[in-house]
Formats: sequence, structure tokens, C-alpha cells
Amino acid sequence: MTKDSDYISKRKFMEELGRYRKGSITRRHFLNVTGLGAATAVMGAAMPGLRPSPAFAEGNIGDRVIIATWPNYHDPSNFEAFTEATGAHVQVNVFGSNEEMLAKLQAGATGWDVYVPTNYTISTYVDEGLIEPLDTSKLSNYDASAFDARYAEAGSVDGTLYAVPKNWGSTGMAVNTAQNGGKPISSWKEFFDISRDKFSGRSMVHDYQLTTIGSALNYFGYSFNSVDEAELADAEKLLIDVKPHLFAITSDYQPSMRNGDAWLTICWSGDGKQLNTDMPEIHYVLGAEGGEIWSDYYAIPKGAPHTDAAYALINFLMDPTVNTKEVLAHGYPTADAKTFALLPDELKNDPILFPAQELLSPLEFGAAATLTDPNRAELMARFKSA
Repeated sequence: MTKDSDYISKRKFMEELGRYRKGSITRRHFLNVTGLGAATAVMGAAMPGLRPSPAFAEGNIGDRVIIATWPNYHDPSNFEAFTEATGAHVQVNVFGSNEEMLAKLQAGATGWDVYVPTNYTISTYVDEGLIEPLDTSKLSNYDASAFDARYAEAGSVDGTLYAVPKNWGSTGMAVNTAQNGGKPISSWKEFFDISRDKFSGRSMVHDYQLTTIGSALNYFGYSFNSVDEAELADAEKLLIDVKPHLFAITSDYQPSMRNGDAWLTICWSGDGKQLNTDMPEIHYVLGAEGGEIWSDYYAIPKGAPHTDAAYALINFLMDPTVNTKEVLAHGYPTADAKTFALLPDELKNDPILFPAQELLSPLEFGAAATLTDPNRAELMARFKSA
């Protein structure tokens, strides 16, 4: 009999189910929180026929593959299809920043087979010996000529390919216009000013130094990537001043925006698209002063325990038909011309996915120096502990 303390409400169950479907939590977490894990184990032991049997696969890639990726970044049905095709279960580990990913890899023994680094981090992974060169003979779906060079070139370092493009996007802000007289905001100055005034207690910033410090730097008209000590001091003063007014510091901000606890957040474009699709009053906008344009990649960490499964998963996800499902689910633009050709016209013309060039022009790709700059790291630590 289930104890009262183990009861999970229908609302809580649906919230956890939604997070699982969007990739914000792992299957293990979902099963444990909802109580389905114990039930599945009992039923599987009593009735072995309920356990999925490994489907035929080309070669033997093992029974699992572990991917470290971002929240709300995949179509879970694609992982299920991969498991059916190969017999390898996909375990999803979600992280909130590239700094977190780097620290875990530096510490060793992550167990990851595939990870999703952002463009500016790849050279650091190469320098520190934390990433495997890719064997393209094992990636039949990879066609270098199909990718826009702007969103693919960071995957190669000194002529060696270490990562293949997943998709690209921008970093802006999402605002619930219903809480602002029906009006969006359009600048980082407005973002931080309204957070300390009308939206006090309702705003969020990322748990991620690149975007949080970068946006504060943009407030003053400085470069998103600045490591200038005087400019960082201005950014720190602003962040410390806004800290008491924040609802949260988190990179998993969708739940709070959806339930109305928060009205404003630093936001990646795909999350902005997801939020706007489900709640049209939430607008995604780019800061007039600048911001970030980025590209993410699939890569294999040094010492991955299931290398064959890693190549199989990356190759599967790069299939244009599969990747189209990914784009439809996560709302981030693809750099792959073959996938782009399969997208519906309404997405090809969507202003969130593909903003006008004049809006993209002020944006900057993240710089490698920001990942390991000690002043930015210490600034973020002081801000979070203030």
C-alpha cells in the first residue's frame, strides 16, 4: 500500500511529465519522483515479457549511451526510437552551464559518452585533452558541405574535427507582456531596470557566467565578452544591486515562467520559441545593445565508456528526418541545409528562430577567454553568494 507521504498529486505528476518530455530531467529522476520506478521494477521482475528487448542493430553498441546536454533540448521520442533501433537506452544528464560541464570533465569519471559543448569552449577542451577527435567514417549522416560555416567552423581546431554542429541560436530575454501592459521590452537596460522596479521578485538570470555577466556588460554598452577589469567591476555592481530583486538564478527557467511565478528571464531562443508557442503573451526579444549568438555541437569526451554507442547516437541525431523532429520540438534553428529544407515554411519564416539580420548584427559569439577567465569566475561566485 502506498503511504500518504509517497503520494504525488496529479498536478505534480503532470509537471514532472512535462519536464521529462522536454529533456529537463532524466528518465530515472522522473520514475523516482513519480513512484513509477519501483512499480516498473516490480512489474518487470514479475513479468519479464514487459521488458523491452533489444532491437536489431548494425553491430553491438551495448545497452546504453549517456548524453550530457541542455534543458529542453531534444525530442524524447527520438531517443526512444534510437533505443528501439539499437537496443541502447539513452540516459540524459542535464547541465546548466559550460563552466559546469568543463568542471565535471576536469574532475574525471563523468560517464558521459556524448556531450553538447558551445562553440567558444571547444578549443579549451582540445587544449586540456578532454575531447576525442571524430572519425567521420562512423558518421555517415555528417556532410560538412551542408552546414553554414559560421555555425560549424568552431568544431575544428588546427585542422582536426572534434565536434559536429547541432544547431545555433541567440541569447535574449523572455517577458510576460501580460504583466507589462501588453508591451515587450527591448534592451538590457530595460531588463535590469524593470527587474529592480515593477518586476521586483519576478525576474531571473542564468546560473551561467557567460550570459549573466555578458548581459550586465551589455547594459553599459560594453562587449558581451569583456574581460576588462574596470568594465567587469561595473557589471558586478549592477548584478549585486539587482540580486535582492531576483526570483531565481537558474538556467532551467521555463517552469517558473509557465506557472507565473516569474515574468522575465534571460532566455535562449529555443526556450523563447517554446514559451511563445504555448503562451503567446510571453515574447522573446533580443537586446538592442547586443547579446550572444552561439552554436552548439555534438562531441565525444576523452575516455567515453561507450564509444560505439556515442557514434551511433550522434549519427542517428544527424539524420535530417530525425533532426527535423528535433527542431520542431526544441525550436532552435539548424545550420544543416538538408534539415532546413524539410522544415515547414512557418518555421523557416519564424522571427524567433531566424531573426532579421539587423537584429543579429550586434550579437557576439562567445570568446574562449571568457570560459577560463578567473575574474569572471570570481565575479559570478561573489554575485551568487551575495
